Amino acid sequence: MNSYHLAIKDMPENMRPRERLIAAGEHSLNDTELLAIIIGNGTANLSALDLARHILAQHGSLRFLKEASLEELMEHQGIGPAKAANIKAAIEIGRRISLDVREKMTIKSPEDVKNMVMEDMRYLDREYFRVMYLDRKGGLLSMENVSVGGLHSALVHPREVFKPAIKKSAASVILINNHPSGDPSPSKEDLELTTNLIAAGKQLGIEVLDHIVIGESTYCSMRSQQLIQF
Repeated sequence: MNSYHLAIKDMPENMRPRERLIAAGEHSLNDTELLAIIIGNGTANLSALDLARHILAQHGSLRFLKEASLEELMEHQGIGPAKAANIKAAIEIGRRISLDVREKMTIKSPEDVKNMVMEDMRYLDREYFRVMYLDRKGGLLSMENVSVGGLHSALVHPREVFKPAIKKSAASVILINNHPSGDPSPSKEDLELTTNLIAAGKQLGIEVLDHIVIGESTYCSMRSQQLIQF
């Protein structure tokens, strides 16, 4: 294997990721350059940019990189515990900022729900059942994972859905789940579950506003499609 490589310090200053960020702002950098800054230093044979390229080539994109464990990151040449921890910490900061922004939002339509969760849920390889908890004005109080299932179904009990709603004094909820198959058409189980949760919510005085099913590139709103009487 040819060991010839160009270290970042040997690059022209206007091509170095950190210097470019300082001069032109973080938005001017691509994913590889941003990841290289997080990684910091390279190895004797690979620059931080080389390491970042290899990692993204392996995982596909930053979206998929967030699913990698510390152990999986450390399988990459040049990535030890410290660099792996830096990457995981940066991803977690981004996730928490995203959650903070979400929890200040008002949900007015199925499109608002789709815009909030599509990128996060469309490529999940297992079925996740999430619930948005809303106040009386439609403000998002929180969004929580209620259940994680296999490729075909997620087991959900009404108690798991409405206990957080009562604790948060939520006025309404929106149900969300993904279909790893990529097809957002509600299954028979999806429809039965929604019907049961609507009934349970009415007993508690908590309205189920909608059930959104996320596919790979599209989504289905059961309320908009009038698949169930809400």
